[in-house]
Amino acid sequence: MSDNSRHVPVMLQRCLDMLAPALAEPGAVVVDCTLGLGGHSEALLATFPSVRLVALDRDKEALRLSGERLAPYGDRATLVHAVYDELPDVLDRLDIPRVQGVLFDLGVSSMQLDEADRGFAYAQDAPLDMRMDQTTGVSAAEVLNTYPPGELVRILRAYGEEKQAKRIVSAVVREREKEPFSNSARLVELIRDSLPQAAKRTGGNPAKRTFQALRIEVNGELSVLERAVPAAVKSLAVGGRIAVLSYHSLEDRLVKQVFAAGAATTAPPGLPVVPERYQPRLKLLTRGAELPTEEEVAENRRAAPARLRGAQRIREDVG
Repeated sequence: MSDNSRHVPVMLQRCLDMLAPALAEPGAVVVDCTLGLGGHSEALLATFPSVRLVALDRDKEALRLSGERLAPYGDRATLVHAVYDELPDVLDRLDIPRVQGVLFDLGVSSMQLDEADRGFAYAQDAPLDMRMDQTTGVSAAEVLNTYPPGELVRILRAYGEEKQAKRIVSAVVREREKEPFSNSARLVELIRDSLPQAAKRTGGNPAKRTFQALRIEVNGELSVLERAVPAAVKSLAVGGRIAVLSYHSLEDRLVKQVFAAGAATTAPPGLPVVPERYQPRLKLLTRGAELPTEEEVAENRRAAPARLRGAQRIREDVG
């Protein structure tokens, strides 16, 4: 079994079905904003033989591995080193005015979780790095060692939804004065030691929420997403479709807000006829967020927290 075949893309068939009506037309372009190991991209190229794929990733190692995987598709696949909020610039450079499909899979790439030396996973000891693009930005260790306590508490609460943020941060501040943090095992141990018994009994590894929060902070994930989803919607041709897989409530809420705003009328109340410029731009393709099936979760535990939302562009922006 090849290394790539272990990484089963989450809700793959559902994503393909959702995008299919828009990708049937000749010359359709689909953007995979989160290439990772190329599982979704490969399936898009294989399922829609006339489609052209543009795929983005900020992780150079992911681009290299996916490049090998997608090589058989030749010039149908264009892989770009970019963060997904740079989508408008990427399409500009490629001279693509509008696209028919956009896919986001916001989970941490399986590769990053499985590569011990990247420090994403709390299950194995590794340097606390967590940068998806290791050529730029601050590492998780720098965040832990240099951020003021109040800022660390805010990050753990906002991005990790960690109720024990104050306890954890007090322990971090105390420990970092003795010796700066460099590896994940020491942080995991400190979190275990600082939590009350009751908190340790719920919801898996007690370090999970803190690691999630650090990852989001290090990679600026939510601010990037806040720019990226509206930009992706804007890049869709009329009839084009977007599918977004998110893995925690903060991401899902953000996607929901963008889609809901696009699907709402912006007319002042009380107009007998709603003029074109106030009509909704989007039609929602999911009622709420769709969840993976029990069978899929049983086969691929990484699918468990996934939430899928989709929308279709139904008219141009006017005025």
